Amino acid sequence: MTDGRRLKGERRRRAIVDAALRIVAREGVGAVTHRNVAREAGVPPASIAYYFDGIDDLLVASLLDSCNGLVEQIMAVREEVTDNAQWPRAVAELLVRMIRDHRERTLGEYELYLLAARRPALRPAARRWIELIRGSINNGQGGDDPVITAFIAGMDGLLLQALIADESPEVDDLEPVLRFLMHPYDYLGAQPSA
Repeated sequence: MTDGRRLKGERRRRAIVDAALRIVAREGVGAVTHRNVAREAGVPPASIAYYFDGIDDLLVASLLDSCNGLVEQIMAVREEVTDNAQWPRAVAELLVRMIRDHRERTLGEYELYLLAARRPALRPAARRWIELIRGSINNGQGGDDPVITAFIAGMDGLLLQALIADESPEVDDLEPVLRFLMHPYDYLGAQPSA
């Protein structure tokens, strides 16, 4: 396959994954059909079957893509943080961006994440979400496992609560909660910044 055809194929696959996630966010998982996704992505319906073995395969791809996007966002935050004391505010800012700037995407991601409880095909992708977050803490050096688990659960809870709130939380609302979840930093295994 030539590079041009490969690039076109990657763009089409990306359009399909993004379309599926938009449909999940807007109408729910039940609305993800070959026809609806094709219409949303602006591709022929046969393209869905060409790139994905079925709807579950497409949903898995959407969830894995979301995981990768989350890791990219965390890495970008990591680049900005120069001192461990900055982490609570930096994570609060990230969560607020996820709710305000990318609400539809975040809603779709969480719907897929929760769907894994009912659809075994999605479970490895949902667990990958947790593994990626866990692996990004302390530059992948790990830390106290129960505390990391509590921190991840706390972030999930904050995002879910923000999605159902009448008004989006402010950074100043989330920062104290995250400071509590992240303090003392030793529990997360974080090393002092140089």
